[in-house]
Amino acid sequence: MAGIVEAIGTEVSGFKVGDEVYGATNEQLTGAYAEYALPSARMMAQKPKTLTFIEAASAPIVTVTAWQMLFDYAHAATRQTVLILGAAGNVGAYAAQLAKLFDLHVVATSASADLDYVRGLGAARVVNYEWDRFEDWLTGVDVVLDTVGGDTQQRSLRVMKPSGILVSAVSPVPETLQKHYGVRAAHFYVDVTTARLNKISELFDSGKLATNVGTVLPLEQARTAHEMLGGEPHRRGKIVLSVAA
Repeated sequence: MAGIVEAIGTEVSGFKVGDEVYGATNEQLTGAYAEYALPSARMMAQKPKTLTFIEAASAPIVTVTAWQMLFDYAHAATRQTVLILGAAGNVGAYAAQLAKLFDLHVVATSASADLDYVRGLGAARVVNYEWDRFEDWLTGVDVVLDTVGGDTQQRSLRVMKPSGILVSAVSPVPETLQKHYGVRAAHFYVDVTTARLNKISELFDSGKLATNVGTVLPLEQARTAHEMLGGEPHRRGKIVLSVAA
């Protein structure tokens, strides 16, 4: 969500009425479909100055998810090789940008329609998952970022270095498979915080990170937005609900 502060709780500090802010509402990530929302202050931050409210609303959860995958869990380091499964998706696209920004060698998977888009995000090589199996030629991967799960997740274990790490925002990797391939894995639920958002804001405002807003709908069409999430056609990028001022 993104908006303007109308009122502040008695124990809240760091914000004032009239501030332009963005972030998430609560740990369940519910309650933002409203003209007036009640978010937790620990999950909010000052909106990036270079972003519109629509752009800012599209960013918090997916950017923080990508940040946590790369840095809080994988502890990715310069010049490591990272494989991003589903790099054309909202989390994957930010992960690709962040990995390139911090000088990692990025290999990514996407559908044929998104190959050029993912290359533009900074991927050194993009695998068309519709006809190419990356495990047939890729080896020595330090980090796998999984936004896909299922068979693709399990196949990626074969291309990792011993003691490499797979971080998934989708599903955990069974311990038996971790032991079989000699790798580590982590599965987590995003934790949006003011501190993490402030780091993301710096990257937006310095022009080092770009948003990708897809379809924008009025609040009254929230059902349509969920139908799009369920598979109905929509533009690539984050679906955003716009609340009339």
